[in-house]
Amino acid sequence: MTFALSILRLITLASISLGVVGSAAHQATTGWTYPPACCKARHVGGDCEAIPTPDVTRGGQGFSVRLRAGDHHLATRPHLFWIPYGDEIPSGDGQYHLCLHPTEDHVNCFFAPPDSS
Repeated sequence: MTFALSILRLITLASISLGVVGSAAHQATTGWTYPPACCKARHVGGDCEAIPTPDVTRGGQGFSVRLRAGDHHLATRPHLFWIPYGDEIPSGDGQYHLCLHPTEDHVNCFFAPPDSS
Protein backbone atom coordinates (compact mmCIF):
# COMPACT_ATOMS: atom_id res chain seq x y z
CA MET A 1 0.00 0.00 0.00
CA THR A 2 1.38 3.41 -0.90
CA PHE A 3 2.09 6.02 1.72
CA ALA A 4 -0.66 8.33 0.41
CA LEU A 5 -3.25 5.54 0.50
CA SER A 6 -2.13 4.61 4.02
CA ILE A 7 -2.62 8.18 5.20
CA LEU A 8 -6.01 8.41 3.43
CA ARG A 9 -7.14 5.19 5.09
CA LEU A 10 -6.07 6.42 8.55
CA ILE A 11 -7.87 9.74 8.05
CA THR A 12 -10.96 7.95 6.79
CA LEU A 13 -11.04 5.49 9.69
CA ALA A 14 -10.54 8.31 12.18
CA SER A 15 -13.35 10.29 10.58
CA ILE A 16 -15.70 7.32 10.72
CA SER A 17 -14.88 6.36 14.28
CA LEU A 18 -15.01 9.92 15.63
CA GLY A 19 -17.99 11.00 13.59
CA VAL A 20 -16.09 13.91 12.08
CA VAL A 21 -17.98 15.17 9.06
CA GLY A 22 -16.98 18.00 6.75
CA SER A 23 -19.36 20.16 4.78
CA ALA A 24 -18.31 18.53 1.49
CA ALA A 25 -19.29 15.02 2.59
CA HIS A 26 -22.69 13.52 1.94
CA GLN A 27 -24.59 10.54 3.25
CA ALA A 28 -25.14 7.14 1.73
CA THR A 29 -28.80 6.23 1.24
CA THR A 30 -28.53 4.02 4.33
CA GLY A 31 -27.60 7.03 6.48
CA TRP A 32 -23.87 6.80 7.21
CA THR A 33 -21.66 9.66 6.04
CA TYR A 34 -18.84 9.26 3.54
CA PRO A 35 -15.54 10.66 4.82
CA PRO A 36 -14.75 14.16 3.49
CA ALA A 37 -11.48 12.89 1.97
CA CYS A 38 -13.52 10.53 -0.24
CA CYS A 39 -16.50 12.66 -1.17
CA LYS A 40 -15.18 15.74 -2.92
CA ALA A 41 -18.04 16.68 -5.24
CA ARG A 42 -20.65 19.09 -3.93
CA HIS A 43 -22.95 18.85 -6.95
CA VAL A 44 -25.92 16.52 -7.41
CA GLY A 45 -25.29 13.18 -5.71
CA GLY A 46 -21.64 13.82 -4.90
CA ASP A 47 -19.13 11.28 -6.19
CA CYS A 48 -19.80 8.37 -3.81
CA GLU A 49 -22.51 5.77 -4.12
CA ALA A 50 -23.34 2.15 -3.25
CA ILE A 51 -22.68 -0.27 -6.09
CA PRO A 52 -24.32 -3.65 -6.72
CA THR A 53 -22.66 -6.54 -4.86
CA PRO A 54 -22.41 -8.67 -8.05
CA ASP A 55 -20.11 -5.97 -9.52
CA VAL A 56 -17.41 -6.95 -6.99
CA THR A 57 -15.31 -10.11 -7.13
CA ARG A 58 -12.67 -11.03 -4.57
CA GLY A 59 -9.44 -12.43 -5.98
CA GLY A 60 -6.14 -13.58 -4.57
CA GLN A 61 -4.66 -10.09 -4.31
CA GLY A 62 -7.66 -7.76 -4.20
CA PHE A 63 -11.08 -6.74 -5.41
CA SER A 64 -12.09 -6.62 -9.05
CA VAL A 65 -14.91 -4.13 -9.67
CA ARG A 66 -16.73 -4.50 -12.98
CA LEU A 67 -18.86 -1.37 -13.11
CA ARG A 68 -21.50 -1.07 -15.81
CA ALA A 69 -23.04 2.14 -17.06
CA GLY A 70 -25.70 3.13 -14.54
CA ASP A 71 -24.34 1.05 -11.63
CA HIS A 72 -23.03 4.35 -10.22
CA HIS A 73 -24.65 7.67 -11.10
CA LEU A 74 -21.38 8.91 -12.65
CA ALA A 75 -20.69 5.77 -14.73
CA THR A 76 -21.65 6.38 -18.35
CA ARG A 77 -19.81 3.34 -19.75
CA PRO A 78 -18.32 0.06 -18.49
CA HIS A 79 -15.23 0.15 -16.27
CA LEU A 80 -12.96 -2.44 -14.70
CA PHE A 81 -11.18 -1.34 -11.53
CA TRP A 82 -8.77 -3.33 -9.38
CA ILE A 83 -8.39 -2.48 -5.70
CA PRO A 84 -5.63 -4.32 -3.80
CA TYR A 85 -6.44 -5.75 -0.39
CA GLY A 86 -5.58 -3.19 2.25
CA ASP A 87 -6.70 -0.23 0.11
CA GLU A 88 -10.39 -0.81 0.87
CA ILE A 89 -12.15 1.11 3.63
CA PRO A 90 -14.74 -0.62 5.84
CA SER A 91 -18.23 0.43 4.78
CA GLY A 92 -20.67 1.75 7.34
CA ASP A 93 -23.59 -0.37 6.15
CA GLY A 94 -22.22 -3.72 4.93
CA GLN A 95 -22.51 -2.75 1.25
CA TYR A 96 -19.90 -1.95 -1.38
CA HIS A 97 -19.48 1.74 -2.22
CA LEU A 98 -17.35 3.56 -4.76
CA CYS A 99 -16.27 7.19 -4.94
CA LEU A 100 -15.28 8.31 -8.43
CA HIS A 101 -13.18 11.48 -8.59
CA PRO A 102 -12.09 13.57 -10.46
CA THR A 103 -13.76 11.63 -13.32
CA GLU A 104 -15.61 8.35 -13.71
CA ASP A 105 -12.27 6.81 -14.74
CA HIS A 106 -10.68 7.22 -11.30
CA VAL A 107 -11.51 5.49 -8.03
CA ASN A 108 -10.97 7.88 -5.15
CA CYS A 109 -12.26 5.54 -2.41
CA PHE A 110 -13.61 2.01 -2.31
CA PHE A 111 -15.67 0.77 0.64
CA ALA A 112 -16.20 -2.92 1.37
CA PRO A 113 -18.02 -4.78 4.12
CA PRO A 114 -15.53 -5.30 6.98
CA ASP A 115 -15.48 -9.10 6.55
CA SER A 116 -14.91 -9.09 2.77
CA SER A 117 -11.11 -9.16 2.40
